Amino acid sequence: MPGIFGRDKICAVVAGRNAADAARLLFQALRETRTVELRLDWLGSRSEIRKILRWLAGTKAKRARNGVRLIATCRSRVAGGKFAGSIKDQFEILQEAGRAGCAWLDIEIETAEKISKREFAALRSQTKLLISYHDFKKTPSSLERVRARLQRAGGDAIKIAAHSKNYRDACRLLQLARANRRVVAIPMGEVGAAARILALGSGSALAYAPVEKATAPGQVSLNAMKTLYRADRMDRRTSVYGVIGNPVHHSLSPLMQNAAFQARRINAVFVPFLVRDLHDFLGAIAEFGVAGLSVTIPHKQAILKYLDDCDPLAAAIGAVNTVVVRGGGKLFGYNTDYVGVLRALESRISLAGSYVLIVGAGGAARAVAFALARAGAAVRVCARRPAKAKELAQAVGGEAIARSRLRGEFFDAIVNATPVGMYPNANESPLEASELNCRLVFDSIYRPRRTKLLQIAERSGIETVSGVEMFVAQGMAQWEIWTGERAPEGVMRRAVVDALGEK
Repeated sequence: MPGIFGRDKICAVVAGRNAADAARLLFQALRETRTVELRLDWLGSRSEIRKILRWLAGTKAKRARNGVRLIATCRSRVAGGKFAGSIKDQFEILQEAGRAGCAWLDIEIETAEKISKREFAALRSQTKLLISYHDFKKTPSSLERVRARLQRAGGDAIKIAAHSKNYRDACRLLQLARANRRVVAIPMGEVGAAARILALGSGSALAYAPVEKATAPGQVSLNAMKTLYRADRMDRRTSVYGVIGNPVHHSLSPLMQNAAFQARRINAVFVPFLVRDLHDFLGAIAEFGVAGLSVTIPHKQAILKYLDDCDPLAAAIGAVNTVVVRGGGKLFGYNTDYVGVLRALESRISLAGSYVLIVGAGGAARAVAFALARAGAAVRVCARRPAKAKELAQAVGGEAIARSRLRGEFFDAIVNATPVGMYPNANESPLEASELNCRLVFDSIYRPRRTKLLQIAERSGIETVSGVEMFVAQGMAQWEIWTGERAPEGVMRRAVVDALGEK
């Protein structure tokens, strides 16, 4: 159903350095959406602003026929914009934008409260007004007070963009939008990125996405919002899944899982949640409507204390990478890394009776160790912290081994279960060439596909297994736990391999 801004609720942000650049970005934006914010304050000079507005005036009728809705803003520096002119200059530019056929004008509250009633009425007689508030440092303690202030200005809709220090802040913003269809809610910052994706499903009248240049922290690109997350198709029935971790921006789980949802035509979305504080995030899952989670570094072990129940194997491993949210918000944990390890290695070597070294002793290493031990392998564990290595080795009936001994040992396989070498630190390796005395090296890292460790192994003539094999297998198992359906393996693998740029 069309909202107050029309059918296209994803608003492309056009921030050009000059009139020609802005026109180019506008054409690019219109391939994805018919709702566009034109950031006039980003243009280099008043003359460039005049150029783009004259051009817009000449295409006014054509835009109207094509259902294009432009939202013009000339945000002042006091509101986080780039415009350094006077309020009189700002008013004149906005008035000209209205005459050029912009359907909406976005006026920050600081300006709306300073221009005269006559000037305000003059702008509103030409077009609709969106009264906006921006706080790049925090989310106000009383959003209701901010909402009342904005509505007193007398516009047609209001926008509140505020920095979310945590997920509680983001939820408060979305709750405000849910109660009023004329509210645009924009959580800003790294934590707010996931909430931006989910904003339309939560009731925000618009979601902003840059065509190229980000104009606010935490923005998600227009292409990702439309194609990867299909944010404009979300509704109250959309099931929400996500990956939680720190860092999480590198994860290809959203690409893989969303490709599967699209292939099976399931009304669901998978988003990345940057989580520094588990308690804070878990308090927000009801607001976001989360149905399931993929858990990555550093939360695979820490999340155990928040679970209401846990699969016996995951409990024995002592690490969870998959969570299902059931009735009443109860959390149930599983470990599918175990499945991924076995699928990646079983076709390469005979695990029963093999002698395998695991590098690392964290959550991923625990899944690897239990999988190999139960398959009959003799497990050795080498880790930066000897006490953790010994603890894991004892849990699977194996043995901890000091790194100084590696040059004198031979293994059937060596498995890297640490994040060393993971993007963006792709030039790092947990082991040196002289320590790779084995027949096969398996790196659980999937990005990059050919890690530094695997490159070293290949140069030494050692067979290698990429973490892509484990990543796709564990992701398929997660998807099947969440949906109860058979995962589309080919679709999921292709999404990952294409993203990595390798065949």
